[in-house]
This record gives sequence, structure tokens and C-alpha cells, in this order.
Amino acid sequence: MTLGSDTESNDDPVVGNISKLCVVPPGFSGKPRKGNLIFDACFESGNLGRVDYITDTEYDIFIRPDTCNPRFRVWFNFTVENVKADQRVIFNIVNFSKTKSLYRDGMTPIVKSTNRPKWVRIPAKHCYYYRCPDHRKNYVMSFAFNFDKENEVYQFAYCFPYSYTRLQNYLENLDKRELSFYKRELLCYSVQQRRIDLLTITSAENTRRNQKQRVVFITGRVHPGESPASFVCQGMIDFLVSSHPIAKVLREYVVFKIVPMLCPDGVYLGNYRSSLMGFDLNRHWQEPSPWAHPTVYATKNLVLDMDRCEDIDLDFYIDIHAHSTLMNGFMYGNVYEDITRYERQAIFPKLLCQNAEDFSLANTAFNRDAVKAGTGRRTLGSSLDDKSHCYTLEVSFYSYMVTTSSQALPYTEEAYMKLGRNVARTFLDYYKLVGYISAKPSSSITPKSNRHAEGDGSRSERGYDNRYTTDSYKGSSKQSNSGATSNESLLSYRRDGGRQY
Repeated sequence: MTLGSDTESNDDPVVGNISKLCVVPPGFSGKPRKGNLIFDACFESGNLGRVDYITDTEYDIFIRPDTCNPRFRVWFNFTVENVKADQRVIFNIVNFSKTKSLYRDGMTPIVKSTNRPKWVRIPAKHCYYYRCPDHRKNYVMSFAFNFDKENEVYQFAYCFPYSYTRLQNYLENLDKRELSFYKRELLCYSVQQRRIDLLTITSAENTRRNQKQRVVFITGRVHPGESPASFVCQGMIDFLVSSHPIAKVLREYVVFKIVPMLCPDGVYLGNYRSSLMGFDLNRHWQEPSPWAHPTVYATKNLVLDMDRCEDIDLDFYIDIHAHSTLMNGFMYGNVYEDITRYERQAIFPKLLCQNAEDFSLANTAFNRDAVKAGTGRRTLGSSLDDKSHCYTLEVSFYSYMVTTSSQALPYTEEAYMKLGRNVARTFLDYYKLVGYISAKPSSSITPKSNRHAEGDGSRSERGYDNRYTTDSYKGSSKQSNSGATSNESLLSYRRDGGRQY
């Protein structure tokens, strides 16, 4: 039980998650009554550090900082119970560490309850993001909420949670299917001894071919609070293990290596950016420590070993993230001195833009900022073979814009997974474009021996049809608001050395 704000100080440290904390008025004693709200965040991926009573209808909410790193206070995930029917309250989240936020663009917290388990966004008209003089003019997110049912437990979160346990259950269900083209291995353990899974998706026939293996390496959730990354990653996996014709062809000619969760300790603890020990793991790829950053250490070594293997062509490394200030899905790539390599990496984002209406080329950028030097994209981009493409795939925590609407469309769990499916299917477009897979996948296709075979222009024009841009994912071939190029201009890029870009 906690007393009201007259016994609290805004300067008190926020340490640890609260557990079944009943917040009552100053001077209150005795057994809690109905309407004395009970807050809890002592569950997996939970985060709530402190609650101050302001009035019977208003409460200040304090996010618990990441473990061993007080800089990061963004992710929240907590429950409220012991409510009265039609009890109306205002919650003020008062200690965000980031001022620039999608809250300024209409993003709102999400909520669900015991008998309504589907997450929904709180209406924007009930939310207000502003500088508050009572909190040193820091930005505060205030939202009004009506507890409509008395016996419900309500849960509020920054974004759709995707826990470590959810991932393990998902992978265990995949294991039970005993798919011949799917393999799950233990790559390493985290500091707290949680599994780092390595998934391999490819057909047995592909591994038996007497030629180099073409590999796509995917990682996700290096930042634990970026839960949309896990939905995107699951969408990719779901598609690649499906019976969809594109998935079958990809498994026949490409090896997919996927590490779906690089920071399971941070995910479990409810951190936003940091591992158990307070490290931003995506700044330690240059020299990862086997004891402090074991997940990055093991993943980097595996990627580099594959790059050195004469029997492997590592074509792609893609690290999946979520973005807190921009809309849509988009990519970050590297800047290279080699102009041909620099231009070549623009192909995949352009192809993805044709398949995913929520993908934005306008937000896609190529850079070498000093602050990003320790990221997976930058480190591996400078370490791998110059034919490898290294990207960060970002997706908004909130919404996306399309050309057919002037309104931002909020992401849902399904929309995130759809982006993952569209990323996966874009690999076929890429491999058709570079001539590795012929245009009409069938039992007679033969992969090209040259890793990045150019082929003759007539074969390209004849082969790159729209068979796989009009499949069952309706609307996936629409152009996004970022102005994707046509297939013909991509082919011109291929023939003419990149002049279309």
C-alpha cells in the first residue's frame, strides 16, 4: 500500500517494478476499498516503477528505468485492478527519457482486459502529450480512461508486448510440426541463461546441391522494448515455412538463418534498450565480450565464419528494429566508397517497396554516422564480403501512410507480421532479378552458377513478370507514398549500371 503524494518526492529514485501496489489517499488506513486502484508490473516484460496519488481521479505514473542504465525510460507495461464500474481516471506518465515521440503524431497507449484480450489503442481524443510545469517542463503523456467493468483486470502498454515466453512457445509449436526444411538449434545462452535460438529454413535438396549455398541472415530484438520487431520476424518465419509457392521456391534455393531474439534478458525484464547489465547490445558489435554480450558475440562469430566459408555466399544480413519517431517501415543501409556497391544495395529496398504498401523509400537512408559505428549493420557492413548487403529494417511503433489515404493507419500485430511476410517474398524478386532463380519457379529451374549473374537483358525482361506480385496478399503490389520505381526501371538499373537511381 502506498500513501498519497504528500509523502512522496519527485526526486525519489525509481528502482524495481511495483508488485500489487494499492494506491490510497493520504491518511487512509484499513483494508482497501473498491476503487482503490491496485497496480502491478511484476510479470514478464512488465514495467512500472512508481505510482503517485494526486486525487481520487488522477495518478502520476513513473516508468522504471532499464536495469543498470537509468538513461532509458520509454517502455511501460502494467496492470490495474480493484476498479469500480465506470470509474474514470487520468494517468500521467511523467518521466519519459525521450522527448521526440510518435505521441506528437497521434500515437496512444494500448489497453486490453481480462475478458477482452485483444489489444486496442486508447482514442487519441483522450490523450495529451505536453510539457508539464509540475515536472520541470518535461514531456508528459496524460490519458483519460473509464474502467467500465468492475471485475476486470486492465493492462496498459507502450506497444504490443511480445515476450520471451511467447517466442519459446511459438518455436516449440513449430518443432512439433516436424518440418523437414526447418531446424532449431541452440546458438548460446544469455547472461541469465535464456536460450538464443538459431533457426535454419531451407529444403534438404538445397543443402545437398554441389554448389555454394546462398544465405540470408536475419536477427531481431537486440533492443528489448522494440516488440514490433518480433512480430515482423514471426511474419517472415510463418511465410518461409508455409506452403505458399514463393516460400517453396525460396527454400529450394536459399538458406535462411534467423536469430529471432538477441536480448532475451532485457525482454524478460521489461527493459526498453538495455540488456540485464545495462548495455545497449547494438553498440557492441565491434568488440563484443563473451561474458557481457554473449548473444552478440556468438552471432557475430557465426556470421563471420559463414562469410569465410568457401561453400557459402552470405548475400544478406538484416537486423529488425522498431522506430519511435518515424512512420512506416523503412531501411537503413551503409555508405561505401565503391559506388557500384553503394548503388547495388538500393535494389532490395526498391523491390520491397513494390511488395509492401507500408514500406517507405522516403524514410530509407544510407549513412555512416559515428554514433552508429557499433551497430550490427555498420560492423558487418565493413567486415563481410563486398557482395553482401547489410541493412537495418525499421518499422514504426505506431502507424504507416499509404498513397490511397491521407490518414495514418495504426499498425496492428497482424500488420507487423504482414510486413514480415512481404520482406520474405521480396527475396524471390531479388534473386530473380540478379538471375539466380529463373522467372517461373518450377521443378525445371536451375540456379545460376555466378553469384551475381547479370544475364542478358532479353532474359531479364522476359523473366521478370508479375507472377509473384499479385499473389494472395492483396494490395501488396501497390506503390507506397515514397514513389517506388517500376520493374522495368529496376531492370534498367541492372543493365545500365545503376543510372536509374
